[in-house]
Amino acid sequence: MNKKDFISQIKASSKNEICDLVINNITIVDVFQNSSFVDNVAIKNGIIVGFGNYKGIVEIDGTGKFICPGLIDAHAHIESSLVTPKEYYKAALLHGITSIVIDPHEIANVLGDKGIRLIMDLAKDTPFDYYFMLPSCVPATSFETSGAILESSDLVPLYNETNVLGLAEVMNFPAVINCSNNMINKLWDAKSNKFIIDGHCAGFTNDMLNVYATANVLTDHECCSAEEVTHRLRRGMYVHIREGSVAKNLNELIKSVSLSNSRRICFCTDDKHIDDLIKNGSIDSSIRMAISYGLSPETAIQMCTLNTSECYSLKYKGAIAPGYIADFLILDDLSNFKINSVYKKGSLVVKNSKLVATASNKIYKFPKLNNININKFTEKDLEINLHEKTKLNVIGINPNKLESTHITININTLKNTKLFQCDIDLDLLKIAVIERHRNTGNIGLGIIKGLNLKYGAIATTVAHDSHNLITCGTSDEDIIFAVEELKKLNGGIIVVKDKKVLASIQLEIAGLITSRKSQEVVDDLEKLHLAIKEVAPDINFNPFLTLSFLSLPVIPDLKITDKGLFDVRKFEFIENAY
Repeated sequence: MNKKDFISQIKASSKNEICDLVINNITIVDVFQNSSFVDNVAIKNGIIVGFGNYKGIVEIDGTGKFICPGLIDAHAHIESSLVTPKEYYKAALLHGITSIVIDPHEIANVLGDKGIRLIMDLAKDTPFDYYFMLPSCVPATSFETSGAILESSDLVPLYNETNVLGLAEVMNFPAVINCSNNMINKLWDAKSNKFIIDGHCAGFTNDMLNVYATANVLTDHECCSAEEVTHRLRRGMYVHIREGSVAKNLNELIKSVSLSNSRRICFCTDDKHIDDLIKNGSIDSSIRMAISYGLSPETAIQMCTLNTSECYSLKYKGAIAPGYIADFLILDDLSNFKINSVYKKGSLVVKNSKLVATASNKIYKFPKLNNININKFTEKDLEINLHEKTKLNVIGINPNKLESTHITININTLKNTKLFQCDIDLDLLKIAVIERHRNTGNIGLGIIKGLNLKYGAIATTVAHDSHNLITCGTSDEDIIFAVEELKKLNGGIIVVKDKKVLASIQLEIAGLITSRKSQEVVDDLEKLHLAIKEVAPDINFNPFLTLSFLSLPVIPDLKITDKGLFDVRKFEFIENAY
């Protein structure tokens, strides 16, 4: 905004200049007081300038309709959608999202600061606001091999970039409590410059929370129970209730929300595939769910507008009030949160579920990279030797949760007590994480239970957070075939059966996202889901995202990296894992 526009807005507010847009007789959602009232809303230069009787170049009758602020997703990884920011915003706007706070740590783990700058560049020139948190943990821990390492000095120049809000989710608790120089420098750089610090407090005890709160970590999106919400709020933190494609916590956490604590609670998606976003919505769906659980519409809306704006110090966003940016939704129905239209800075961008404003058609040239640096490997590389072992450590999958379970199984119950063989009847399958960035030859091997594959194998280069290649299957032959076929794609997701490709999606940018249109990606994902039904008829959750989080060694209980099986509770590898 320039001074001339500022003067014009004041004149319009004082009725000495005509407004650009006036919406008459509309019910205004008051997020300040958790109520609603009927009035007229006047807008000038993309700013709300007043309630009352105003003249506008364009006037709209809002009788029977509702106006609320544009929604703000408090925490997301854009890479999990599988598309670039230039495609993501199109789906987000249709669901009333006008702003999003993103952490590009997925691509940073592969490409370093070049990946962050790539996402920033792709977010420009869109009718949408992308805000950035700088990745704090690349890699997430020292127990895995990533494609890049970001030191505190690498982040400092990025704080000067547009729309950077702070330091993204701090996952490496040992580095914080041990005051490692690199982590302390990252925290201090953010703190001393008054930037926000996001947390990642999966499985934290209260003593651990004390440490993070003392380090001025402000948020957490890893709560799994109402009790965890309470403990974080008592320490002055914001809680982001997450409802993504895998981690779905709203059903449990919404029980803890009331008028007395709602001002410190926000909604976020964290990780969401583009097909899930398009079909099932984003935090607009969280609003509907919250209302269905008895929360008032005004409070539910407040949680993903004003609350998020205040949490991240987004000045003059998140409310329908004079002086606030005119990002807003017009609703046909408040209790069902039925969106009629979406406005960005006072301009119509969505009407009747269709985009009416898009970004420029500027062609972006993507760098060509070799995303999979893996030598050919054999069945010998996948051998799990059970010699002289009595117990088998197994990763237990919890559907629609990021947390896994540490299961132990007696070796004598297996068909072969010398070399592990997949047992479909017991649902015990082999999993491998293969380092793909530096050609180290690292292969972490393990066994999982709960994926319910009956045939074939799946593989993907989306494997949080270091994004090595992760694969699981019912036979070594299909696992090896899946990996070799994925190498031909230069990254992506694949389903195979009897050494035949059933379906795949190519993710040519860092093995994480594609520059193709959303609908092409949705079509490919649909084929993948159909293929999964062929190899796992009884599955009722997203196996691709579930598999991708089994390599994240900061979420309890048992995970696997390219270096081996990892006990997250003890924060150490399991020696003689099998």
